Amino acid sequence: QVQLAESGGGLVQAGGSLRLSCAASGRTFSSSYMAWFRQRKEREFVAAISWSGDYSSYSESVKGRFTISRDNAKNTVYLQMNNLKPEDTAVYYCAAAKEDLIPVPIHLSRAYEYWGQGTQVTVSS
Repeated sequence: QVQLAESGGGLVQAGGSLRLSCAASGRTFSSSYMAWFRQRKEREFVAAISWSGDYSSYSESVKGRFTISRDNAKNTVYLQMNNLKPEDTAVYYCAAAKEDLIPVPIHLSRAYEYWGQGTQVTVSS
């Protein structure tokens, strides 16, 4: 059974920063593409990263402000969020694809198999 646990959410003023973490257990973490999604009205793609971290993809709304990274030794994926805006307010979810598979399409939630419980990020103006 795969388990993902997000942490690091909270309340921050516009222009501030937060770093989200997602700890994975119960599987070979390094064999899975990982992603972050967020849910406001609908669940939307934020960023994804390949097995080794040499490839990443971002939504246009966060490109240049957010950075996804991973530490396979710690079974953890991160989302560094800078220059936060009120429209970034959402519940942020960590997701993992099936082992050894490239999620296609990378930006759709149905391409991912496992999900965390989410962490709330609130950005005040």
